[in-house]
Amino acid sequence: MIRILLAEDQVMVRQGLKMMIETDEEIRVTGEASNGKEAIQLCEQQSFDVVILDIRMPVMDGIEAARIIQSRWPKSRILILTTFDNNQYVMNALKIGVSGYILKNADTDSLIRSIRSALQGGLAVEDQVAAKVMPLLLNKQVEKTVDPSLTPRERAILTCIGEGLNNSEIAERLGLSVGTVKNNTSQILNKLELRDRTQLAIYAIRHNLV
Repeated sequence: MIRILLAEDQVMVRQGLKMMIETDEEIRVTGEASNGKEAIQLCEQQSFDVVILDIRMPVMDGIEAARIIQSRWPKSRILILTTFDNNQYVMNALKIGVSGYILKNADTDSLIRSIRSALQGGLAVEDQVAAKVMPLLLNKQVEKTVDPSLTPRERAILTCIGEGLNNSEIAERLGLSVGTVKNNTSQILNKLELRDRTQLAIYAIRHNLV
């Protein structure tokens, strides 16, 4: 069973999302919170595979909660729930290293796909979100020199990560095993001294690998 923590201050929205998520028999919402502080308290009491946080909540917003959960429970994947009306909020979440973004008006298939992608190590970014986030990243100064210690295979994997592919998709594209992709990803993180796949994706974009 995939265990979900759902933090959303609007009860109707939260219940609607829960119903959508649980149409997949393998996924269950085992924790509900109305703000970031409650979400952290629930993480202290039980384990979750994926934490879904509304970006704007009272008491503690999703960005601050994501930062704390990411540092204290790094094995939990974090998805940010947003209407995407503030680019800076989403950019801040990207810097923290969340596993993706879910739009509040997403359909059931997209919601479940984002959860499963996050669990597989992918960066779950809906097309509408990517259309706004990517130009913001590309407007940053582009670095032309990629770390020379990266092998051709590592560069190829890094490009795939920048495109938001998960390990299985990368393995299929490059003709590798999933284990090889995981090992190479760890090596890339060590070489570039980066923390997670989100930072790798940003690196790929800024170095014009995507």
